[in-house]
Amino acid sequence: MSSLAGKVSVVTGASRGIGRAIALALAGRGATVVLAARDEAKLAEGVREIEAAGGKAMPIALDVADPASIDTAFARVLEVQGRIDHLINNAGITRDNLLLRMKADEWSDVLATNLTGVFLCTQAVLRPMLKQKSGGRIVNVTSVVGLMGNAGQANYAASKAGVVGFTKSVAREVASRAITVNAVAPGFIETDMTQAMTEKAKEAVTGNIPLGRVGRAEDVAAAVAFLVSEEAGYITGQVIGVDGGFHM
Repeated sequence: MSSLAGKVSVVTGASRGIGRAIALALAGRGATVVLAARDEAKLAEGVREIEAAGGKAMPIALDVADPASIDTAFARVLEVQGRIDHLINNAGITRDNLLLRMKADEWSDVLATNLTGVFLCTQAVLRPMLKQKSGGRIVNVTSVVGLMGNAGQANYAASKAGVVGFTKSVAREVASRAITVNAVAPGFIETDMTQAMTEKAKEAVTGNIPLGRVGRAEDVAAAVAFLVSEEAGYITGQVIGVDGGFHM
């Protein structure tokens, strides 16, 4: 895979889990990585980890559900780095509940972060990408749940399905400017979010995965790293499943 040296990558939700793994993977390939999230202490940890390995990184406080926070954060990135080549929209939350019990704020909070946040961050990055006239890469992290649904996650599934439609639509809008827009759809990945599941529940899920194991955050990061590389320059508007064959 080609080097990402000289490129600037912004990763939202980069304080832990999949986002942290993506940041490490891109930095390991030479990109200067901007780690964006709300938890500044965790961001600082991520920056130290990247720098200890010889990479370049910058933390930025960001709440993707807050338009003002997004404007401030991206302005700061451009001020310090001068450009943005890659945007990885990874930030996401869950507020699981059966639909009959779901409160309005459980619906709206998830949509605000998982879908509107993707819209706002993408909109913020497109203008500088277009001005650079050197193309760009946008990768959105959706979910297998957005493709097949899941009981108790109507809000989450709706937000992630929306990301799929958003990805394909924006890909059509900016393809002529050498900007690609793709998505990765993780399946069951071992992260902080899944740690709360019982072993019995994990075993039941694993039994439905053809590759016979749960995924790692690094599996998702590898797919993202490919999609931002030069080798993926002719791929746009696609959703790449990283699920061990679960949604085959």
